[in-house]
Parts: sequence; C-alpha cells; structure tokens
Amino acid sequence: MADDDYMALLDRAKEVLPETIENHERFELPELDILQEGKITVFRNFIDVTDKLRRDPQHLLQFLLRDLGTPGNVEGRRAIFKAKISPSSINEKIGIYTETYVICSECGLPDTKIVKEDRTLILECEACGARRSINVRKAAKTDAQKVLRVGDTIEILISDVGKKGDGVGKHLDYIVVVPGTAKGNTVNAKITNISGKTAFGTVVQTPAAK
Repeated sequence: MADDDYMALLDRAKEVLPETIENHERFELPELDILQEGKITVFRNFIDVTDKLRRDPQHLLQFLLRDLGTPGNVEGRRAIFKAKISPSSINEKIGIYTETYVICSECGLPDTKIVKEDRTLILECEACGARRSINVRKAAKTDAQKVLRVGDTIEILISDVGKKGDGVGKHLDYIVVVPGTAKGNTVNAKITNISGKTAFGTVVQTPAAK
C-alpha cells in the first residue's frame, strides 16, 4: 500500500472510528463453551453461536469439520467433534468463517445473507447493499501474509491516535485500533475483532525498551 493511500485510509478510519467501535461492540459472539470429554470435543453453545451469526448450523458445522479434519454432528444445541480439538483452534475457525461468510467487507457489519446465483455464492449486505463473491473472498485468504485474522498476535507501531484516544497503527492493509496505547508506542497486540479493513486489538505484551 502506498504512503498516500495509507494516509487517506488512516484519515478515513479516524473520522469513522467512533461509529466503527460502536458497531464492533454491538456485534460480539458468545464466548465459546467447549469441553473435551475423552477423545471427543463438545461445543456446548454451538447453536447460540449460529443464532448470533444468523447462519444455518449445518453450514457452519460442515465448514468446521472440513477445516478441522474431523467427523462430527449436531446434537440438540451442541456440536460434537469426534476428536480432541483445542478451543483456540475452534475459535480461530469461527473467526475465519465469520470474516468469510458473515461480515460485510465494505461496511464491516454482520447484517448479511448468503444468496446463490448460478453456481456462485454471494454475500449480500442488508445494511449497505454491498455484494461480493464468497469464493473470491475465501481464495484471498490462502495468502497468509496478506490476511489478518482474529486471534493473531502482531507487533505494531502506534502511529496516530483516534478521536477517543485509542492508539492507531498500520499492519498489512489494515488499520489497527489498540486502546490504552500512545503515539510512538510499539506493542504486541492480540486481534480481537475485524470489521472490513479495521482491526481491533488488545495489548498482550510490550517489548522491553532497548
């Protein structure tokens, strides 16, 4: 990304930051309730998550089974995986699913639906009207160097401060908002949410000064 493009994006992010943060706070998935029982893993509030995402439980289940490489099924409001799966792995896959099949890439809102046109799945935003091919979005994620995901921990230089006093920096093509930081700080931040090209993080460790 060119410096001029980055500055324009940064200015835009600072202008809409209060609204973006408000939307980010409004859309929050339930904390995953995952229990390992012997050689199986029970996702106890699976249906609560699909209700929040407004997606068919079988659609999310098949995505998880494919990406986690394990058989499984839905029993009542739970998903059962026939293998020991770490909660962090499931959380990561839920984040990828949300970015791919739920979040609008234009306005960052979750108010979307999946429609099928011929053989192509389209994500259609009910808030701003934007439409995108889900296949194109998914393919872009194969380049791990260009994609930021929920759960990633990054080192970032805070280059500016938003209207609410939160630190703002650049990572890849994303504007990253890190509350509790100041301009000039270099921090390690864990990404907690992503809305379009704006990411939100929390400080997990500050590198010692040299």
